[in-house]
Amino acid sequence: MFLPSDNTPRTRAFAGRSLMLGAVACSTVLGFCAVLGCESSPAEPLSSPAPQPTPSNAETKRGATPKSDAKTDGGDPAQGKFTLAQAVEGLPKDGKLTASIETDLGTLSCELLEDKAPITVANFVGLARGLRPFQLGGTWQTKPAYDGTTFHRVIKGFMIQGGDPSGDGSGEPGYVIPDELWPGGKHDQRGLLCMANRGPDTNGMQFFITDAAAPHLDRSYTIFGKCGPDAVIEKLASVETYGRNAGPTQRPDRPLSPPVIKKVTVARK
Repeated sequence: MFLPSDNTPRTRAFAGRSLMLGAVACSTVLGFCAVLGCESSPAEPLSSPAPQPTPSNAETKRGATPKSDAKTDGGDPAQGKFTLAQAVEGLPKDGKLTASIETDLGTLSCELLEDKAPITVANFVGLARGLRPFQLGGTWQTKPAYDGTTFHRVIKGFMIQGGDPSGDGSGEPGYVIPDELWPGGKHDQRGLLCMANRGPDTNGMQFFITDAAAPHLDRSYTIFGKCGPDAVIEKLASVETYGRNAGPTQRPDRPLSPPVIKKVTVARK
């Protein structure tokens, strides 16, 4: 089928293009669609067994830390440049860089891998601290981007996805940053903090935390932190979703009551 791989933490823009491709396929191969039952592609991929992500030309060139920072849609006050030094300004110089993600179901403590993914960590920290400008509602804003947002997508045994101020997976910050797929980086355990994307080098502000090993995500999603405790992750991943009761405008992996990210605090410890 022409639907995108669904057990992937994609942003909604990716699935929109799949919808257009699906419409063309259904209109040109009516007999094939009649047999398989063509449907409109949902806003985000559905939850079902996921194949290995298809390699791309860009993927074969990965491994080293990219030298460029962000590509912007225009109007970015930071002009696509935001460094780790800017992101941690005012913090102590010594100690491990950490993020505390306070939710209504408990607090996650995350170690940020600034040595493995410095561009991604700079972006996340800058957004969390209100130092990195981002686009919301057509205007550029400088405020803590994640405070008050939700985990809008939950698939137990796979991952929890959040970081979108719009709350539905459609939010983009007005720029993208490149992948940082460091040697040895594997999605081999619960609690890995990673960037969601809609294809190679399209990271923005949405992130996800694994609820289990997900090796099919290797070489496609930047890992930039490690979160715990497991008990809090399990609690967040266990919230009730619409599932089979989802209506035509609802996502099966959308929580009935999305867990709220009350505040993200960055510190060195």
